[in-house]
Formats: sequence, C-alpha cells, structure tokens
Amino acid sequence: MKTVLEIDNLATLLHTGDIPVRAVDGLSLNILQGETFALLGESGCGKSMTALSIMRLLPDVGEIVAGEIKIHGMDLLQLPEAAMRKVRGKQISMIFQEPMLSLNPVLTIAEQIGEVLHQHLDLTPAMKQARIQELLEQVGIPDAQRRMHEYPFQFSGGMKQRAMIAMALAGEPELLIADEPTTALDVTIQAQVLDLMRHIQQRTRMAILLITHDLGVVAEMAQRVAVMYAGEIVEVAPRAVFFQQPAHPYSKQLFASLPGKNKRDQALTVMNGNVPSLSQQFSGCRFADRCNQVMAMCRDAVPQWHRLDDAHQVRCHLYQSGVSHTQVATGAPAQRIPLYSEAQRTEQILLKVADLKVYFPIRQGLFKRVVGYVKAVDGVSLQIASGKTLALVGESGCGKTTIGKSILQLIQPTTGSVQFKGQELVGLKRGQLKPIRSHFQIIFQDPYSSLNPRMRIKEILQEGMNALKIGAASASSKADNMQASPSDQEIDLLLQRVGLPAEVKWRYPHEFSGGQRQRIAIARALAVNPELLICDEPTSALDVSVQAQILNLLKTLQNNLGLAFLFITHNIAVVEYLADEVAVMYLGRIVERGLIDEVMGNPKHPYTQALLSSVPRIAADADRKFIPLKGDLPSPAKPPAGCHFHPRCPKAMPVCRERYPSASLFSATHSTHCFLYSLEQIS
Repeated sequence: MKTVLEIDNLATLLHTGDIPVRAVDGLSLNILQGETFALLGESGCGKSMTALSIMRLLPDVGEIVAGEIKIHGMDLLQLPEAAMRKVRGKQISMIFQEPMLSLNPVLTIAEQIGEVLHQHLDLTPAMKQARIQELLEQVGIPDAQRRMHEYPFQFSGGMKQRAMIAMALAGEPELLIADEPTTALDVTIQAQVLDLMRHIQQRTRMAILLITHDLGVVAEMAQRVAVMYAGEIVEVAPRAVFFQQPAHPYSKQLFASLPGKNKRDQALTVMNGNVPSLSQQFSGCRFADRCNQVMAMCRDAVPQWHRLDDAHQVRCHLYQSGVSHTQVATGAPAQRIPLYSEAQRTEQILLKVADLKVYFPIRQGLFKRVVGYVKAVDGVSLQIASGKTLALVGESGCGKTTIGKSILQLIQPTTGSVQFKGQELVGLKRGQLKPIRSHFQIIFQDPYSSLNPRMRIKEILQEGMNALKIGAASASSKADNMQASPSDQEIDLLLQRVGLPAEVKWRYPHEFSGGQRQRIAIARALAVNPELLICDEPTSALDVSVQAQILNLLKTLQNNLGLAFLFITHNIAVVEYLADEVAVMYLGRIVERGLIDEVMGNPKHPYTQALLSSVPRIAADADRKFIPLKGDLPSPAKPPAGCHFHPRCPKAMPVCRERYPSASLFSATHSTHCFLYSLEQIS
C-alpha cells in the first residue's frame, strides 16, 4: 500500500512573545492510502497546528522552521503559494473543528462548494450545479436541490458539518484532514458523520488524518493511533494494540481518566498539573512532572524511541535496555478522592417539577402579533432527592437548558409547578425569590463566557455572597483591599474546596486554563451554600484528563455537602459514572426515565435505544447494533402531531401519528411514553 503523506522532523514556531512557542517540535509520521490515522491528545499539545502546518495555513505569527511534508514524494514546503493553492482542496482537504466559523455566512452553500469546483475542475455551470447537488446528496442533506441555495444559518449543526464535508470532498482529495469533526455534535449526529466518512473512504480509498481527543471515536474509526503530548508524538501503535496494551504512561493515564459505569463506585484517576508551556527548553521527558512512574533520568535525559514490535513504538525511558521496573521511583500516585458514602444520602424530595411548560411567542408583522409558539418545554415532570443526581440527556435543541433555567426562574415558566422543599417558586416576585436563591445555583457550559473578565476571582466569588447577604463577605469592603479579612478566609476556603490555591483570588479569568475556570465557576456556585446544583454541560468543552478532575470534584462535594445535582449532558459515559437516575428528553418532553441501570441496561423507547447505539465505545461489543435516525430534530415551533418522535422512528405505527402515548410502567422507577408498550398492556 503506497504512502500518501510523509512528515519528517516537522518543527513549527509561534512568535507570540519574546520567546517563541514550539507548537510542533520534531514530529514525524506517515499515512497510507485508504488508512485512517488518528492523532490523539489534550488541548494545547499541537494537534491542530500540525494540521495547519500540513495545509500551510498557519496564522501570521506561525512559521515552519524545519522538516519536510511530502505528499506522494512532493515536498509541500518547497512549493510557491500559487502551486500550494492547487494542492489545497484537490490533493489535501480539511474539515475544520467549528463549521459555523469556517463557513462564509454571506454565501450560500452552493456558492461555497462552487468555489472549490471552479478552482480545481473544469465544469460548465450546469455540470457544476449537478455536482454540488450530488455532493450534498452523498453527505445526506435532504432536499439537496432546494437547500443548496440556503445560507449556513439555515442549517442545523449536523447539517453544517455535512456541508463542510461536502466542500472538502468536492475536489476528490487523496488526503482528508478532519480536525475534531464531531466535537460540537450530538452523539446521534456524530454517529451519522462518522458513518458517512467511513463510507466515502471505502468508495474513494481516501486517506484520513483524524485529529481528536475522544478515545471512543478513535476506537471506531482509526487503523493506527499516534499520541501527541507537548508538541511531540510519544507513542504510535495499531488501534487494537493501543487499546489493549498502551505503553506510554501518558496513554495509560488517559485511559484511567475515562468515566464509565464500571468506575461508578470509585474515583477517577487524574493527572496533576497541565500540559507544560511550549516556550521553554526541555532537558528531559516533557511528561515527567505529571507522570506517576517518573524516574530520576526522566528529568535529565530526553527519551528516545523504543520499538516494542514491528508497528508499536514509544518514546519513554521505561523501555530503555538496562532499566528495571524496580528502579521506577514512587512518583506521586494518581490522585484519589473519598468514595461516596451511602449514609449521606436521604430520600427527602428536594425538587419537584410538575407539568412544566415554557413557550416562547413567535411574533410577525408590523404590530408584532403572536402567530405561534416555540414549545421549548412541553409538560415536563421530574423530581430529585437530597444527595442524588438526576441526569437529563438528549440532543441539542430538545429543551434541556431551558428546563434548568426555568427551574431557577431565570426563564419564567408558561405553566406548571416548580417546588423546592415544598415551596412553590412559579409566580414568586423577584423580592420573594431573592432570599431562597442561595439554595439552588447553576454551573454554565462555558466557564469563560460566564465569568466577568474585568473582575478578579475574589470579586467574582464575593459577588453572590454580597448580593444574598451571606457570611462575612456581605460586609462592605473595597475590591482592592489587599489586607486579610473574614471574607478573605471564606474565599480561601472556597478555593481550597475546589482544589485551587488561595493566591489565585487576585488573578483574572483569562489567566486560567479551561479546567481551572470551571473550578472557579463551581466555587462561585458553592459560595452561597446551595443544596441543589444545576450543571449544564459542565465538562463538554474539557479534555478527558480535566473532565476527570471536575467529575471527582463534583462527587467529593456531593459526598461532603450532600448536594443534589440536575446534570444536563449528552455524554453518556459521564451519565453512567455520575448519575443515580436518568431522564431522556426529546423535543420538549421526557420520553423515558428510570434508575441508571434500568435505562442504560434495558432502554425501552426507540429514541433511547438509538441514542445509546450511537455512542462510540472503546470496548468492542459484538451485540451492539447502530440504529440510524432519519433526518434532524423537528422544529419545536411546529412539533409533529401525535408522538413527536414518529417521523424519525424505525418502529412507527399509524397510531403514533394520531395522539401522544401515555406512560407505560416497567417498575416503580422505570417508565416510557411509547405505543409499543401501551398496546401490549391494552391487549
């Protein structure tokens, strides 16, 4: 099999300050025709800079200072820019991480794909239109002839990503670089995109460089895996070998950080610290400060490559000849947390939601008359006991976040009841809500946008305490007062509780990593001593290692403080690890609920079954069968009649189109809304 891409000793610098950042430092790899090669690692390790270096699309501060990048033996670094433009889109194409930022908002999808065809293929206008329609049909865009003339904002997230794939495939490339192609997608759309990429690859023998931090996606897609850390590759192996016997300590700790149901009663292993700054000169192993198998030589000598078998190589001193594993120093063991104590849990109902509806009016015309409603939440009921975690899962746009905000009365419910410890919240005036707001708080999905960039961490944490007159922080004090005070002690305790040193209280949000910012957001929520935390996708933007830290922190807080969580997410592995109960939501309604083992082990609703079948799994499962969903989530402004899921359901019956199914009970805790079981019970 011939080699499509060959990279030798690539070095890329970013001149962002006085000292250049070595974003890619001595990277070598090769990709064969028809092969999917996965580049795996944490944010900041240089994966995307590697892709941009291959495409020669570096930012203005970027510079390739050494190495070779060859496609079919032709060195791309020696080509003039005019020749490179003929390579991009024709021989090498790229799917960028965020399609909304990569698509031109003022051009139609057809015009953007047409630019690629005009650059690389000699087609008549009629042939070009036919080719654009064919490409969009290949990637599964429904009604392609009409939708090709729409703009990106008229497409859903999954459809935008499909349009990006169509654009990347327009020039029939030999190599496709996919940079986190499914990160922002729901698991159902992710499964469709990955399946699409597999089918196209089988048909065209295209090579794929898959850049990701999702081990499940790697397990399903790749033939070979390279693990990248701090600008260099530390391990290369075939997929099966890598998942059975990872060799580098970094690879092993990535696997240990993954959540799952088999780890539900224990803490996740976490890596201390962060990826080191790439502006420094390294004298030893770059992973030494975070490694739990570190030796003295790791800090003094740069590790060399060691071949474990024909296709498995690792850059680590552990595999150096003459090094006995008894010589391995007892480095800092992986951080552990106390296991959750069942004694802390109670069955007292903390939150009770009944028939909650949130409708947003649609206004049109000169006088802005109401012509309809967006039914974001359409009759949801749920309850959470003290010290318990209820996970709310479903696709983007189904109403999960709206439920969380309406429970907190940040969005006024249209109808329904929200009771906290027996007290009705719906209808309370602002002054009546304020005294009880300290009992329930929210952690937002993006910690950076939810933290005020102009305030120090101390001020951010004090803000809620001052507003609700809690603790010593309610006393008036100047923000720039550097002397210790009672409120300083409370702030220090809060930061210590979330695993941050006290001195960070004088810093600003931009000075922290994503995981640290999420810890600050959690500390802000804890500042007012809540009993219920609504966690809105708190780990979706985090790497596996940072995600493990946040999940351990949440479990520890629940153990020590008896907190209850409403955990909003689409990450099924996190649900299996953290939740006691799960509710599956579709288009504003809960379609199935039950204890975690009941729903995950024996899903009843066809939507739940499809959702779980779409989750990429590391462990091979011969019985697992992917259940594809037709089309996209319908608009909540015009939900389908009858069962909302019937247009996409593989088991739909005529009765599903006529009326919404009532609840079918399988146990005292497990129920679903589906005619498959209602009919069985009737008969």
